[in-house]
Amino acid sequence: MSRHSGFATTAFASVAHTYSHLFTLLYATVVLSLERDWGMGYAELIALSIPLSVMFGLGALPAGWLGDRWSASGMIAVFFLGTGAASMLTGFATGPAGMLAGLTLIGLFASIYHPVGIPWLVKRAVNRGRALGINGVFGSIGTAGAALVAGLLIDLSGWRAAFLVPGAVCLATGILFLFAMRGGLIVEGAEDAAPTPKPEAGDVKRAFFVLSVTMLCTGLIYQVTSVAMPKIFEERLAGTLGDGIAGIGVLVTVVYAASAVANMIGGELADRYDLKRVYVVLQLVQIPVIVIGFMLVSQALVGVAALMVGINTAAAPAENALLARYTPAKWRGRAFGAKFVLSLGIGAFGVALVPVLHKLFGHLDALFPVLAVLALGAGLAGLSLPGRRARQAAIPLTAPAE
Repeated sequence: MSRHSGFATTAFASVAHTYSHLFTLLYATVVLSLERDWGMGYAELIALSIPLSVMFGLGALPAGWLGDRWSASGMIAVFFLGTGAASMLTGFATGPAGMLAGLTLIGLFASIYHPVGIPWLVKRAVNRGRALGINGVFGSIGTAGAALVAGLLIDLSGWRAAFLVPGAVCLATGILFLFAMRGGLIVEGAEDAAPTPKPEAGDVKRAFFVLSVTMLCTGLIYQVTSVAMPKIFEERLAGTLGDGIAGIGVLVTVVYAASAVANMIGGELADRYDLKRVYVVLQLVQIPVIVIGFMLVSQALVGVAALMVGINTAAAPAENALLARYTPAKWRGRAFGAKFVLSLGIGAFGVALVPVLHKLFGHLDALFPVLAVLALGAGLAGLSLPGRRARQAAIPLTAPAE
């Protein structure tokens, strides 16, 4: 892979990660405008996004299979073009049925990135933790930018612009990606840059079973938090940055932008220390932070929310590195597809808690205890992961990242 090809591939993969999170979270802010424009309740409207969240996860398994069997770069092209077109289609929705269909398509096409892009990144990275951490920053940028982009476009041109403008940009990126493929700038690598010894069969089964539990818990935490945060801020911090939706978008953006650095920290920890220890400690440290967030109704909630999200995302590089360690390279797309079926697909059913709890209590305070229990479950399950024996058998990943 040439220097120019490597840069182009990395650049497009990073942008794709940003888009995958941005497009799936636009509606979490748009819904605040639809409450007024369509005269419907929040619980009823936010429920329309449940199929999006489900497809964002369930679509990962066939996407990973196609990435392994067909072409990773071809699937990324489908991601750009399909997500952009689906977003623009959603912008033309005239009622709940059209919105539901458009959001579902966004979830389906956005599901392509994680099971295709992350295995490619693992394949070409020497310092996997660092590479995964940097890649996670771009995902956080998408999560952070979704509320801000949607809020600004809604205040400037209405809710339709929040889907139409980003959709057009995504389509343009897809066209540029096709030209890069045609020009030979996008090349798929054949072998791992940092080969990992074959783990013992018992460790593989044990690790995948335990990670299935922890990934489900961490996925639920991420999904529920990202969808519910705009509403939580509206309920607890109304008027902090004015009466417009853009103000809420700014607060959500601050949270995810501040937490983005946690991906880098988590990546460095994953490279320097025992993966199991890093992973378990980060799961358990979330619990006291979530409890503090539950008690706050002041502006300090923004900082605590950033810490909550940051700790959750800091564990992702270790989680992905653990999964890669126990998965043969030729199966990696399918393995990561299975991961995201659990963490984003089945985990997406947790999004259903948002409208249910809001309808029951009239607010979302009850979500915080749920998040704490999930973090505890992930931490306790993680204690059963294979220990240092597997780590000592692995090749050290200390060379500079490519």
